[in-house]
Amino acid sequence: MTQCLSFCGLPAKLNALSLTNTPNAAFKNLSFSSNTSSVNLFSRGLVSMCPVKMNPESNRRSTIVRAEEKKKTPDSAAKRARQAEKRRIYNKSHKSEVRTRMKKVLEALELLVKKSDPQPEEVLPIEKLIAEAYSVIDKAVKVGTLHRNTGARRKSRLARRKKAVEIHHGWYTPAAETTSAA
Repeated sequence: MTQCLSFCGLPAKLNALSLTNTPNAAFKNLSFSSNTSSVNLFSRGLVSMCPVKMNPESNRRSTIVRAEEKKKTPDSAAKRARQAEKRRIYNKSHKSEVRTRMKKVLEALELLVKKSDPQPEEVLPIEKLIAEAYSVIDKAVKVGTLHRNTGARRKSRLARRKKAVEIHHGWYTPAAETTSAA
């Protein structure tokens, strides 16, 4: 978006500058460019000059000076590569944490299955491990490391394995499915 500089508080050198041509001094030396060269606005792309069409009935010439926003330069390939590497390492650490937490839960459940005479209270520490794994999975989904469906599938896998262990030891009996005739 461009804005007219006459209302935006130009530097002191631009404020004292007159852009109108008098009839006897038409095409005088370019004092405008010499006054603005020390300000260095043109080379940075902050100011542009646009000629205005002259009205054939008048002898006035006008020039409008506008401030322009700096155009965004496209990212370099090196910057994209650095950012991709950073994201890859960040995502890798999240995925590693998810795998580690799941592995801890699955190993604890496997030990509980192999135990000859386990007690129902022995599931409580495993439930704490499951809760920690769920929070890590949810965090990975939230930051975008895992897809929502992948996170749900991993949480479901832990819940199904726990349920299978409880059924194996007789601590949980699934409700029989009732089929209703319509």
